[in-house]
Amino acid sequence: MLDDLEYYLVGGAVRDALLGIDVADRDYVVVGATPERMTALGYTPVGRDFPVFLHPETHEEYALARTERKSGRGYGGFTVWAAPEVTLEQDLARRDLTINAMAMSPAGELVDPFGGRADLEARVLRHVSPAFCEDPLRVLRVARFMARFAPRGFTVADDTMTLMRRIVEAGEIEELTPERAWQEIRRALLEPCPRAFVETLRNCGALARLLPEVDGLFGVPQPAEYHPEIDTGVHVLMVLDVAAELSDDLEVRFAALVHDLGKALTPREEWPRHVGHESRGVAALDALCARLRVPARCHRIARLVCRHHLVMHRLEQLRPSTALQLVKALDPVRRPEQAEWFALACEADSRGRTGCEQRPYPQRQLLMRYCRALRALDLSDVGAFAAEDGGIEAEVTRRQLESLRRVKEDWRTDSPEQV
Repeated sequence: MLDDLEYYLVGGAVRDALLGIDVADRDYVVVGATPERMTALGYTPVGRDFPVFLHPETHEEYALARTERKSGRGYGGFTVWAAPEVTLEQDLARRDLTINAMAMSPAGELVDPFGGRADLEARVLRHVSPAFCEDPLRVLRVARFMARFAPRGFTVADDTMTLMRRIVEAGEIEELTPERAWQEIRRALLEPCPRAFVETLRNCGALARLLPEVDGLFGVPQPAEYHPEIDTGVHVLMVLDVAAELSDDLEVRFAALVHDLGKALTPREEWPRHVGHESRGVAALDALCARLRVPARCHRIARLVCRHHLVMHRLEQLRPSTALQLVKALDPVRRPEQAEWFALACEADSRGRTGCEQRPYPQRQLLMRYCRALRALDLSDVGAFAAEDGGIEAEVTRRQLESLRRVKEDWRTDSPEQV
């Protein structure tokens, strides 16, 4: 079946193979074919905007070679042309970066018309052509690739960064839909080095357009006694580093990114102190999540971290009654995963400070004990207290407090490392 087609492995699969990375997904380009011929060979059409087909056995994607022409503003303003006369080089020319504009024949021959292999070896992200400016989404994609490849020593080419700034200055970033912007942010946060995404966006001016609440943290001082790194934006990058080390969960990493938004709202005359920044940050967080249509679960965890991270840092010193308020806010019975995500993000905040990167954070283990204790409570007979003073609610609270007191007493004698 494939012998009847001229096809090439393209894009990320070629790039990753040359980098020695395991290739999970493979995409192919077919040259010289028509949709009618593909369907006649048993391929299933799935593309809405351009001709893409699924292989009848492997279900891998085979797209007809195509070109794109700018026809409007934003990332969706393109006219696509797919025809048998479109060459492989023309198809590769429409791609964003040289390292993504390579192809490989079934015989293993590399097709590299734009120097992608040389840029891989030089560890450079470089645009294929001036047409890079036509799609604002490419600014976010380059930043996301930096989040993936910065640990391998990659940088953005100077001329590519110039084009990224040009896109931002033209106001094209604002043309991105919230869903598309969030998709790139989500994917970048899950990469090995999410801080590189933030830094790259900031370097080209896009962070102020996309996440102004985060951009506003840079240059805001904090007390050196607690934050030797001083700058709040630098602190957020350090927190992201620790969060990426601690967890692969989006909820933890997003909360790390936005936990300190309230510090950008502190009046300058109060700097470097930020009394009440936790409550101030909630409104800014809500606005950000509404604008980008952040999923409810990410929003919920980030809100908890924003509002309660300082209380969490003092957990070992809290009275059981105060600790109970925090634990109940986490809803550990109905949503047991929330407490773990919350604790991990708070640990990242504590350790994301100069000189504190390896400092233990026993508060996380203590919180987990508290949550387990509440989940283990037997409340099956509390209905019998309906006629008592305070009724059922008072009896439930009494039992919860007693449970937390026992945990606290045990905690004083146990090593947190044994939890």
